[in-house]
Amino acid sequence: GDIPWVKSGELPDGPVSEIEEYITGDAVKNSSAKQFPKGTLLIALYGATVGKLGVLTQEAATNQAVCAIFPPDDLETKYLFWYLRFVRSDLIAQAIGGAQPNISQGILRNLLIPIAPLYQQKRIVAEIEKQFSRLDGAVANLKRVKANIKRYKAAVLKAAVEGKLTEDWRKQNQNVEPVSKLLDRILTERRKKWSGRGEYKELTESDTSKRWPLPTGWDWASPDQLSQGAANAICAGPFGTIFKAKDFRPVGVPIIFLRHVAPGRYLRHKPGFMAEKKWKQLFEPYSVFGGELLVTKLGEPPGVCAIYPEGIGPAMVTPDVIKMSVNSTAILPKLMMHYLNSEIARRFATGAAFGTTRLRVTLPIFREMPVPLPPLAEQ
Repeated sequence: GDIPWVKSGELPDGPVSEIEEYITGDAVKNSSAKQFPKGTLLIALYGATVGKLGVLTQEAATNQAVCAIFPPDDLETKYLFWYLRFVRSDLIAQAIGGAQPNISQGILRNLLIPIAPLYQQKRIVAEIEKQFSRLDGAVANLKRVKANIKRYKAAVLKAAVEGKLTEDWRKQNQNVEPVSKLLDRILTERRKKWSGRGEYKELTESDTSKRWPLPTGWDWASPDQLSQGAANAICAGPFGTIFKAKDFRPVGVPIIFLRHVAPGRYLRHKPGFMAEKKWKQLFEPYSVFGGELLVTKLGEPPGVCAIYPEGIGPAMVTPDVIKMSVNSTAILPKLMMHYLNSEIARRFATGAAFGTTRLRVTLPIFREMPVPLPPLAEQ
């Protein structure tokens, strides 16, 4: 058809200018739909959008879910529009019905409105719109500031992992032991102390492609090299039949889900728990006790990292969360966390740095991620 068709969900609390559907003149004539002129004030009578308002910017039709109001000549349409926005909660409080509460035309007809002289109504409308315009500008500016802060944080992390943040410090401290010697010493000690099953397995080195030149004294490492020596220093929660929803309890040992890991923050909302006896029996190897890193395997983006707080007791990770016990003689856990939350690390984790994109960080991928490692004093 050629007649714009306005639905209650399209009332934007402002001018109705974006209309998606059209109907025919016959459809209007042969139904309860009505056609209204440009400038008509509309209000939604029921549904999820009850009380929403709009002013037509063109002739259009609508149905019985929307009521049209035609003020008299001595009542400015925009004045009535703003007053109805002001008392919307009162109108909705008078609505009847359960799942679909509705405002009747009777409620609207009997609404008492404080009427100022027409010239004052126009001044009131102009002042409201001026102040709202200022507020809109302030909101837009706040969004720009937030975006700039996000970019600035990313720039700081990038400068840190490239060594630019501590250039002056390196010039004043040139006799620091290079990381290569520290890594050799740590790996030699780990070989000697190996007590796991079978022969000692050499640690996974980081992927050599897509690296950048590091400052003097730095070296490349992998999370596998930077973890503690235990067999489960890097692991995710258990898969398969031993991890069952029926084992969840209202109290017990906390279970760490994706929702509990935010960039740099461990969150404790919507907790889940495992029975302590069952946890002790099956899940202790997949647990954190304080100071470990938590890394998300999934999400948008995956690879988000937080530190599990000290002093709040043990918790176990789910299959979607990697836990890493960090060797703090090689890297500070906080530095590792900041690096994993940087855009550079995120690109390695998702494969973007290698020309592909993954939606999951697997354990093998995480173990060999490149980590630019400064000397401990510089960290």
